[in-house]
Amino acid sequence: MKNKLGLLPLVAATFFMVSGGPYGIEGLVQQLGYRGAVAILLVIPVIWALPTGLMVGELAAAIPAEGGFYVWVRRALGPFWGFQEAWLSLAASVFDLAAYPAIFVLSLGQLWPGALHNPYRVLIPAVVILGCVAWNMLGAKAVGSGSIVLGLLLLAPFGLMVALAPHREIPKTFVHPNWYAGLVLAMWNFMGWDNASTVAQEVKDPQRTYPRTMFWSVAAVALVYIVPILAVGYSGVPSSSWSDGAWVSLAGGIRPWLAVPVLLTIMVSVVGQVNSLTMSYSRVPMAMAEDHLAPSILSRVSANGVPWCALLLCGAIWTMALSMSLERILLMDILLYGASLILEFVALVVLRIREPELVRPFRIPGGTIGAVAIATVPCLLLVLAAVLNRNEKIGSIGAATLAGGVAISGVLIYPLVKKLCAS
Repeated sequence: MKNKLGLLPLVAATFFMVSGGPYGIEGLVQQLGYRGAVAILLVIPVIWALPTGLMVGELAAAIPAEGGFYVWVRRALGPFWGFQEAWLSLAASVFDLAAYPAIFVLSLGQLWPGALHNPYRVLIPAVVILGCVAWNMLGAKAVGSGSIVLGLLLLAPFGLMVALAPHREIPKTFVHPNWYAGLVLAMWNFMGWDNASTVAQEVKDPQRTYPRTMFWSVAAVALVYIVPILAVGYSGVPSSSWSDGAWVSLAGGIRPWLAVPVLLTIMVSVVGQVNSLTMSYSRVPMAMAEDHLAPSILSRVSANGVPWCALLLCGAIWTMALSMSLERILLMDILLYGASLILEFVALVVLRIREPELVRPFRIPGGTIGAVAIATVPCLLLVLAAVLNRNEKIGSIGAATLAGGVAISGVLIYPLVKKLCAS
């Protein structure tokens, strides 16, 4: 039990898997104004994050297995759909973890412009990813404990912003609200709760720890988004001053010396996100290998329980993907992640029907109808986001087309993988 994750380390790791701080929500204020941004940040946790957290709480407590969401879907729907769940999640990880280090470089470039040019703009992101792979080799507890430290470093400058911001009336600037864009942005900033499930065998008392983790993580992420926005609003800054990456200038507007600490915490945030997501995603290939849906070598673990072969493979893929010319956009993440999330909600309902006697230490109230009700709104939001933003493109290719191609690829390669990896 000494080397397992307790409640606080798992909450901290989940915080980074989902959020990593208030970076990324600047566009909400720009699109919706202060009142609109706060309103959607109050609503989305209730109709999007909380249902997902409840689903994760029930399934992770009932089936605390390494591989988490992959195992749930495989158990409920069979190996074919389990493979598709893993395929979609790992494909989304390529877009995520090839992009976060780029944010690190852009932030570092504000202090050292040379970081934005070759060879550093590729070498530095590679060092970030490989450094997090090395950190993960120390085990899940090292990642969770490190997340606590990184979280404290991340939140300290924002705590100072809140404490030092002058108290004035929030400016009543007129904004034409773009609710479509705001919906996608808010959903993206509250995604990833299921990523915590993949390390269940490395968590102390997972039956009790996961439901509590979901509750505290949802509350923490919502507060970290809302409180700094209100602090800046009450300092008299108009919503027109907000744009992507505006936290540095906003902090400097409150106190000039606050700009540098906030800039540095962007890099802290990226390291925390990459580190926690590396821990999460690396357990999925291991679980697939144990089910003969991936090469058996990926099931090898070190003495401290780390799936070192799967970890090295994921790190290598993410590092090679750093040269991709594809631009990371919110819709692409939502389409890939959203498709896998829908499968998880289907698994929740199917398991309620097929395995009513399954011991569920935490249970969503309302029986099967309650499970369906919990699943309905998030699934409808995912469909709505895809429909309203169907014309978004990555380069010359529609994001929906690209995501569809990724999904179809998983269907096509499944028979080959099953044949090659069969024992």
